[in-house]
Amino acid sequence: MQFEDLKKYHLILASKSPRRQFLLKDLGLNFEVRTKEVDESFPAELKAEQIALYLCEKKAHAFDDELNDNSIVITADTIVWVDNQVLNKPENFDDAVRMLKLLSGKVHEVYTGVCLKSKDKLSSFYAVTKVHFKKLTDDEITYYISNFHPYDKAGAYGAQEWIGYIAVDKIEGSYFNVMGLPLKELYEELLKF
Repeated sequence: MQFEDLKKYHLILASKSPRRQFLLKDLGLNFEVRTKEVDESFPAELKAEQIALYLCEKKAHAFDDELNDNSIVITADTIVWVDNQVLNKPENFDDAVRMLKLLSGKVHEVYTGVCLKSKDKLSSFYAVTKVHFKKLTDDEITYYISNFHPYDKAGAYGAQEWIGYIAVDKIEGSYFNVMGLPLKELYEELLKF
């Protein structure tokens, strides 16, 4: 498939994330945003990329009865993995503090699982990025959470916000993956789909 061929499809982005919407728009694709409430629980034995893949596929299957021959739904799920545990979205201020203290001074991994689903085909993949965080002070953590309210972000932070400017020492892999959508990989998978 060529890039122009993608314009023949009715693309649906199943995400409330303004960052994912912004990134997909900047990729030059026309799409509709359509979301569904999906239970984001997962089996406890899953680890790292398995969690992200499980959740993005679960979100895609919510559209099973709505896709026609010309539709492709795109779902994604981003998690942060540190010290052999998953950090999803924080529940409240204290949970966000806990997460940022866990990330402080460490290298963590950001996994985004992405699923493409049509009426009769499903393809999923993941991207992983290593993020090196400096040691954060309590004041920096409190300032960030109080002013940026990162309750909709895995690991309680957005690399494109203040915390990313002052805390990220180095990124190994896709920066856009850390924002929630690995664009290069998504583009390549769409062309193969």
